Amino acid sequence: MHSFILEPSEVKSALSDPSVRVVDCRFDLGNRSTGAHVYKEAHIPGAVYAHLEEVLSSPVLEHGGRHPLPSVDNFVSYLEAQGITNDTKVIAYDDQGGAMASRFFWLMKYVGNQETYILNGGFQAWKEAGYDVTKDVTSYPKASYTPMVQHDMKVDMEQLKNKLLTEDVLVIDSREEKRYKGLEEPIDAKAGHIPGAQNKFWKGILKSEQRWASAEELRAHFSDIDRTKEIIVYCGSGVTACPNIVALLEAGFTNVKLYPGSWSDWITYEGNLIDTDLS
Repeated sequence: MHSFILEPSEVKSALSDPSVRVVDCRFDLGNRSTGAHVYKEAHIPGAVYAHLEEVLSSPVLEHGGRHPLPSVDNFVSYLEAQGITNDTKVIAYDDQGGAMASRFFWLMKYVGNQETYILNGGFQAWKEAGYDVTKDVTSYPKASYTPMVQHDMKVDMEQLKNKLLTEDVLVIDSREEKRYKGLEEPIDAKAGHIPGAQNKFWKGILKSEQRWASAEELRAHFSDIDRTKEIIVYCGSGVTACPNIVALLEAGFTNVKLYPGSWSDWITYEGNLIDTDLS
């Protein structure tokens, strides 16, 4: 059984409760307007939209990576506008194998909501189950949300550098193997990985293009990870690290943190070392 991943039938049943919120997180990293467009074309009834770069991120600066975390105030303002409180049950979905929904999931945990879930299989699974979709956009009465920020869920660059000096931390790089090894880098200015990081491409947690592996399969996938260590997960910009974090939680790991700036932040500091597998 999953802890945080819901099947379409479970989401359908949950929608009978008017206090439940569904959040559409569809987004195309190659075209920032695609997600909002497909949401307007069709979405799960009652769903609101969360744009990766406008809601789930803040503007890019010199440091902080390509998708810095949003400020707590801005994210909470978004939640309140959707009628979401600290106790609201929230279900996120996307069409990217859970990557964008996991970013939303992580942010919700970060501001203290413990009732956030992800739709297994995303929007495709919902449609394949034969459930209704709509173009109608639902508005909700403004709510009040009191953030209870979980500061220990993340590390910044300096904290990561200090932790790398100990043997009590394990760092996971969630990018494709070719990028991890430094064989190619289609996005960022430098290729390679943070020294000591272990590669676990985030799509390894999926059973198919959209569906998550079972909790048992995820435990097997991460069987080589030492559960006694603090685990820090990164990717290119702090987005696709999030599904790996959700998967680690599903597999029973507890001491798991995000490096939000990820590779695109690490390389903006001239003194930071880089490893590659280039011979």
